[in-house]
Amino acid sequence: MMGEPQKEHEWLHQLVGDWTAEMNCSMGPDQPPSSSKGTESVRSLGGLWTLGEGQGEGPEGKPVTSLMTLGFDPAKGRFVGSFVASMMTMMWTYDGALSDDGKSLVLDTEGPSMAGDGSMAKYQDVITFLSPDHRTLTSRALGPDGQWAEFMAAQYYRKR
Repeated sequence: MMGEPQKEHEWLHQLVGDWTAEMNCSMGPDQPPSSSKGTESVRSLGGLWTLGEGQGEGPEGKPVTSLMTLGFDPAKGRFVGSFVASMMTMMWTYDGALSDDGKSLVLDTEGPSMAGDGSMAKYQDVITFLSPDHRTLTSRALGPDGQWAEFMAAQYYRKR
């Protein structure tokens, strides 16, 4: 049960700090794109987990709080985590891996389809470090054609 930080935990440690965020989102072809700003404060839990609490604007300008947990499970050889937000009842669970170049963490998850037909769909959240003080988070959905379609992009800048 006792864990020691691995190199994958060190990768996650890059997230620790205070960030400003600029997000653009498009929830469908019949929906207008929206943009918002926010902040995120990420801390380490024992060197094994990161906890990121976000504050920002949601639909219709309502305040939204979110919490993302990320860790690495050596037994699975996979990154694991969760995402919850104050405007949704779904807890998203993550299972992911680093990209070949080590710059991106690709987190697979499943949730309700944006088609609104009650079916489930596959999604990915991708965290990419462009520099130690600039990262992105993109969210994409797997379409019926087998192609990933991005619907949210956020730029995060470390506060100094």
